[in-house]
Amino acid sequence: MSAEQFALSSDLINELLRGMRLRGVEYRRIQTSPSFGLGFAEKPGHAWFHFMAVGNAVLRMEDGTTYALSAGNAVFISHGAAHQLYSHADVPAQDIDRLDGVPLGDTVSAVHTGTDASPTPSTILFNGCMEFELGSIHGLGKLMPGLMLIDADGQRYPGLVPILTTMEREVSAARVGFAGILARLADVVAAMVVRGWVECACGNASGLVAALRDPRLAGALLALHQQPGRDWTVAQLAEQCNTSRSAFADRFQVTIGMTPLRYVTELRMRLASQWLTLERLPIEEVAQRLGYTSQAAFSRAFKRVTGKTPGLSRKVRQPIVT
Repeated sequence: MSAEQFALSSDLINELLRGMRLRGVEYRRIQTSPSFGLGFAEKPGHAWFHFMAVGNAVLRMEDGTTYALSAGNAVFISHGAAHQLYSHADVPAQDIDRLDGVPLGDTVSAVHTGTDASPTPSTILFNGCMEFELGSIHGLGKLMPGLMLIDADGQRYPGLVPILTTMEREVSAARVGFAGILARLADVVAAMVVRGWVECACGNASGLVAALRDPRLAGALLALHQQPGRDWTVAQLAEQCNTSRSAFADRFQVTIGMTPLRYVTELRMRLASQWLTLERLPIEEVAQRLGYTSQAAFSRAFKRVTGKTPGLSRKVRQPIVT
């Protein structure tokens, strides 16, 4: 990749990651005895996150696939699939939601599963259940693997391990404001995981991932995400990539799976949903930001794409679909 192409790709990924939001529903510092089993239920619209600070564990997914984890490893389960963590295969799993925890903050608690009096715990892990809102990169959600393993010695996520270690220290120390710091750090962790996946998923890149890496499309995508309210035409988007209208339209359709103008509409409605539900912006302001001449025109477009009115979207926050 040339320096110019890399700069364009970096600008686009930066723009996309700015819109990503991660809201911690619940964080836990889990301390176990040598023998333990923990079950985590399926959470659609959420992501599970585990960081092994001390000790070892085995991760088992619903399909029976297992992974050995050791101190310094982290796991990001982007689609909220059910899974288990255990010390030995014959240990029954306890539902994590049924275990009592000692509150450490609004969204953080400490859980101790051990029954022995040993002063040294066998395993300490930091667990998070989070609403995973990809914002304008919503299309990446369906393409992301359900499970991403992060190795302290790996090269895909440079700089991530010190952040994870800081999260563990914040949980352990319980200093003033640590819950808010944890939530911010978790947002950074998710952004770095998504970035690392985009950078390294070259073998099976498809859809929006492939478009991010394609200089013949990335210029148009960057312009769209920077100016979603502009009244774009296909010809104007093709100009951003220095290609003909027909060649651009064909490549966009083949790579992303929809027409450029359909992508514009869906992008606007994803942003609208985020601004209405997470940022609580007035409907009129959202309509203006997205280039609609009237609130009524915006409302019609929003209902056509999402199936509900902007007002209803504001009143009832729907589960996030990734």
